[in-house]
Amino acid sequence: MKFIYAFIFISTLLVSVLPLTWADEVKKAVVKIYTVNNRYNYHEPWQMQGQSSYQGSGAIIAGNRILTNAHVVSDHTFIQVRRAGTAKKYTANIEIIAHESDLAILKVKDVSFFAGIKPLAIGALPGIRDKVSVHGFPEGGDKLSITEGVVSRVEHSSYAHSGAYLLACQIDAPINSGNSGGPVIKDDKIVGVAFQGLSNDRFDNIGYMVPVPVINHFLQDIQDGSHDGTPDIGISMQHMENPDIRSSYRMTDEQTGVLVNTVYPDSPARDALRSGDVILAIDDTSVANDGTIEFRKDERTFFTYLLQQKQIGDSVRLDILRDGKKQQISFRLTKIIDYERLVPNRQFDREPTYFIIGGLVFETLTLNYLMEFGTSGNWYVSAPTELLHFYLNGEPEQDRLEVVILVKVLADEINIGYHNSQNVVVSRVNGKKISAMRDLVDAFEEYEGEYHVIEDVRGYKIVLTRKSVDEQSREILNRYKVASDRSEDLK
Repeated sequence: MKFIYAFIFISTLLVSVLPLTWADEVKKAVVKIYTVNNRYNYHEPWQMQGQSSYQGSGAIIAGNRILTNAHVVSDHTFIQVRRAGTAKKYTANIEIIAHESDLAILKVKDVSFFAGIKPLAIGALPGIRDKVSVHGFPEGGDKLSITEGVVSRVEHSSYAHSGAYLLACQIDAPINSGNSGGPVIKDDKIVGVAFQGLSNDRFDNIGYMVPVPVINHFLQDIQDGSHDGTPDIGISMQHMENPDIRSSYRMTDEQTGVLVNTVYPDSPARDALRSGDVILAIDDTSVANDGTIEFRKDERTFFTYLLQQKQIGDSVRLDILRDGKKQQISFRLTKIIDYERLVPNRQFDREPTYFIIGGLVFETLTLNYLMEFGTSGNWYVSAPTELLHFYLNGEPEQDRLEVVILVKVLADEINIGYHNSQNVVVSRVNGKKISAMRDLVDAFEEYEGEYHVIEDVRGYKIVLTRKSVDEQSREILNRYKVASDRSEDLK
């Protein structure tokens, strides 16, 4: 499922702190996190951007663990933590990180860090209008801060860190830069993790927290010491609110559901669902024509909530309408959320996939690559339109599972005439259709003809003598100080 929302990470300075009575145990269990990170340069994928620093918040939970946001510690090189009301910083390490749900667990080797601490328990999902308090270390000061507000909405939203469409709680307590990862408290228990705010001149004090169902799913997932992820069904679908479309698919007046348009390659439902099926219910919970389900009395959210409460490997049962006949199907959930994107959402803690030959730099298109065309969200305006189209509208097909692009050309005598080629979507290499980066590598390395021929989606060709490429590729890499002709995942 693809959804685009204009959320940003919390970045406004805190201007006031509301007085609130709260237990000393809660105060002691809140942690300030200092992260040094170093991200990959996606326009020159063989090198890094350089060191930078970030600060956030966290909370001590059972098992001498610190719960925080993934985006607080992503792409880290060094992490320190400090308890509220203390001066000493301790070195910490990531134990588990879940980018899709923007959650992470940190561990501190020195157990004295946890001395005298009562870990915070996880509470229940709060109701609308319930009062909550946000604890953390927002910009504007170094001491622990607390803001108070109420829960305004509980529904699916796009997570700014990962792009995943998951359950979130909207609250009107101010959430600012540095609050990220801090606990949202009700009755001295964690009911959420502060993680993003809505940036718009028309809005004021709109913050979001990762809610208890998402936190509990994460904690249950990692009980075996590894993170498997949040399940996805691997389809595209549309609402059926129009009476004519329901009639055309032979639905009765009592039946509601969503229409399956595409079952993506490698979908866990590929042997069970078909294009044209109508999903009526999931595990006996009815799906409305607008794609929502009732998850709590008189409260609705997107139907994938039912799938996202399951773990990878669990089974799901669907009631479907196929050719006017009601059927029941079951299958195991084996793929993680957003696996089916043609152009992946933003990636963290991993190097870009790239391959260089004859000075031609090829890379798999990702959101990371597009975001380097601008800052503060203006990459939407600056990035090449053709590449944006693939990100916004592209869907995987068997003959195109990734978008492979020619990023740039490292100028040399053998590639004269092509030095300005950049941001080119590759279609074929040496007559072979390119579905993924591995196809491109194989097309070069298995070829024995006289000329390498690279063709883009418009039919434009780059032709290089294979002998010259073989002789000059290493010398070009050395001249441009490139240590390897490919990323680790292609070795």
